[in-house]
Amino acid sequence: MTLTVRGGGLLLSETGPVKLIHCHGLGNQFLVAFIDEVPTDGAERAQDLCTPLNGIGVDGLIFGTPTIPGQSERLTFTLFNSDGSSAEVSGNGLACFGHAILRTMQQNEGLDVVVDTAAGPRRIRVFGSAADAEVSVAVEMGTATDGPDFSGLSVEVGGPEVGRVASVDMGNPHLVVEVDDPGGVDLAVVGPALEAHFEPIGCNIHMVSVLDDSTLHLRTWERGAGATKACGSGACAVAASAQEWGAVGDEVEVRMPGGITNVSLGDPIVLSVTSTYVGDREVADG
Repeated sequence: MTLTVRGGGLLLSETGPVKLIHCHGLGNQFLVAFIDEVPTDGAERAQDLCTPLNGIGVDGLIFGTPTIPGQSERLTFTLFNSDGSSAEVSGNGLACFGHAILRTMQQNEGLDVVVDTAAGPRRIRVFGSAADAEVSVAVEMGTATDGPDFSGLSVEVGGPEVGRVASVDMGNPHLVVEVDDPGGVDLAVVGPALEAHFEPIGCNIHMVSVLDDSTLHLRTWERGAGATKACGSGACAVAASAQEWGAVGDEVEVRMPGGITNVSLGDPIVLSVTSTYVGDREVADG
């Protein structure tokens, strides 16, 4: 079912293929579909579409659905990771979601919208027009709270010395591990080994180093997606942890393989990131 635009609002048509809007936030890739309800086989569709073997090759599939059935004034964000598992929230995913709304509604003066997620409402502000391939996005990510229990976990990263360790909840779970050089950690080995401690829910695993009092270097193993080029909620989690350690102030630059994001540590925490439009795809409904 395709999304149509009438009178400046989001409306859903009854028939037709599903349009997928492909965007990425610093290389963190997502497909966004606006439909009337999340399909019962959403997990399977994510696995099929996200795999690089016979699909498109992205990190997650996002469904935008009316929070109140039949009404398009407010949308709910639902994310399936590339392995078919569900994610409560995603910083880069929300940025791409906002960009997709902007393009679909043909907004030329930016966008300021609140959407619902499994982690609660999140405000998205998009700066740019529907015609822009790249837009700046500010996502209000909520607050950082204590994350999952990691007592009894032996934090081994295969060589680099481990410093401070923290667990953070950003609406989704994160384990933050300080190392001198995140690039020296084999995430394909260390990520799954550490995440196994948190089964069956899983956890995002982050290797971070403090470069100075306002800059962090981050590499991430994402729950349900593996090693990714960037992680928005992870950037917020490591910034909040580093502030708790007394290592950074309120404004933090987080450098990741896909690029640089900025985190403002207030209430709420605000993630600033660039979303890039890749293209549109269509798949059959059902």
